[in-house]
Amino acid sequence: MLSTKPNSSPHLHTTTPPPTHNCNPPFSTTPVPDSVARHHSHTVGPNRCCSAVIQPIVAPISTVWSVVRQFDNPQAYKSFVKSCHVLDGDGDVGTLREVHVVSGLPAATSRERLEILDEEQHVLSFKVVGGDHRLSNYKSVTTLHSAPGHGLGTVVVESYVVDIPSGNTREDTCVFVDTIVRCNLQSLAKMAEDMATQNRS
Repeated sequence: MLSTKPNSSPHLHTTTPPPTHNCNPPFSTTPVPDSVARHHSHTVGPNRCCSAVIQPIVAPISTVWSVVRQFDNPQAYKSFVKSCHVLDGDGDVGTLREVHVVSGLPAATSRERLEILDEEQHVLSFKVVGGDHRLSNYKSVTTLHSAPGHGLGTVVVESYVVDIPSGNTREDTCVFVDTIVRCNLQSLAKMAEDMATQNRS
């Protein structure tokens, strides 16, 4: 769990911009096409981290995408989300939502803006722009592509980049966020596979 210790380190001021580097999560265990992997390359500065979680799902892309694309209804499969209210927009890029998180997490609300909604390539991205939480400047990208050699299979990749909270390490932050993302994608898999089974019956 992320620490809530205040940051006692002094802030250093410099006239040169901080160095940045590209963060490309490794996809060695599950091959990901280059056309998909490029969506998960993030520019990361100091005190930021990025990672990615991959989830195979035995369901058609159309079924999985019908759930993922609902920016106004993340609680459909994200078990840590209690409720969601659209503050501005109609579901297109630029739509702003406020998510209320279940108790037990170091957060209460999160305001998130839809950055990408590509219906053809099956890409959704959002950025956290406010709220009561410790994951500052969080940006998520989720992609769907067909599983190789499996006509009904889908591979979901969700990557993110986020500030490392004061008092925490890069590893702490990635382990915490990876756990939440993995739980969400496992829930998505079960939901989509159940839907696919019902559609075939």
